[in-house]
Amino acid sequence: MAWEVVAKEVRGLALGAGARKNRGMGMASERAVSGGALLREYMTHLRVERGLRPLSCEAYLRDLKMFAEFLEAENKTLLTAEQGDVSGFMQHLREHGVQSRSIARKLSCVRGVYRWLLMDKRVRRDPTVNIESPASWKVLPKSLAESEVTEMLERTAAGAKRDGADGGGAPGTGLRDHAMLELLYAGGLRVGEIVALRQEDLRLDVGSVQVRGKGDKERMVPIGRSAVEALEAYVQRGRPELVRAGSGIQRALFLSVRGNPLTAQVVWQMVRGLNRQASPHKLRHSMATHMVEHGADLRTVQTLLGHADIATTQVYTHLAIDRLKTVHRMCHPRATRRKVGREEAVGGGEVGVAS
Repeated sequence: MAWEVVAKEVRGLALGAGARKNRGMGMASERAVSGGALLREYMTHLRVERGLRPLSCEAYLRDLKMFAEFLEAENKTLLTAEQGDVSGFMQHLREHGVQSRSIARKLSCVRGVYRWLLMDKRVRRDPTVNIESPASWKVLPKSLAESEVTEMLERTAAGAKRDGADGGGAPGTGLRDHAMLELLYAGGLRVGEIVALRQEDLRLDVGSVQVRGKGDKERMVPIGRSAVEALEAYVQRGRPELVRAGSGIQRALFLSVRGNPLTAQVVWQMVRGLNRQASPHKLRHSMATHMVEHGADLRTVQTLLGHADIATTQVYTHLAIDRLKTVHRMCHPRATRRKVGREEAVGGGEVGVAS
């Protein structure tokens, strides 16, 4: 009888422990489910109300999932997080070797979701207030030398000449790669903008391309003669070969060997294959840097790149500081000593301007 009582108590303890464990797991599962639903709702807000492109939304979602997982380990959620949790998240990223620029981007993403939560009255306080962003946002973008870009273009031009021939790859790919590289550098397009282009976006008769950028904002980007000629050759001789390899009608401008719309990964691989230090985005920086170095004003570069804020474009002034110094010495009245001839001076005297 006593053994039966003891056995019953043991079974009760086991069941109680199991229930507590299941209840704890259930609470964690419930937090995960509610957090996932919240993030899905926020993604809908970004796509529908703010008009962000799918790739941008995916980047936001990755960063927010990382933050949500960090909070879950601290038994917190997005709705219960405090300022110390955000600071702890940033410190956690630093300790794991994440670069300051990436940390700043993640913090910006977290700020965005809390602005949305505040507007929707789901939280009372914004835990990101008074948290400083890493100062490395001012890191200068890296660009290629003009000679490096020229070498890459010469290589793709050679590939376009032997397109489809022995060792020239699949028919159409050589012309395609050369047209893409010319367009990346001529227009400073983002890789997502390149793969989203459609054939009807080309305005080759007037030397321009209609581009859909971030937030589905459209802009007309002028391109030079080299890019126009490369695109004409691709559209007339290269793209039809790639279309024939597919099974249906494609509106995308740049196609794969199977006739499908090209992916951003393929563009990255093509550029990296030409120069291991290069990338599609570095070509974008290179285009802006080289234009400023050759005298372009920032407003023009801002329009070409599709920057919403001139402050984003101002970083390129640091890259062309030598040219700015030269212009300053030539144009500022107190930067150089100038002499006016005696016949031009008032009163017959020689006039000098102090440096």
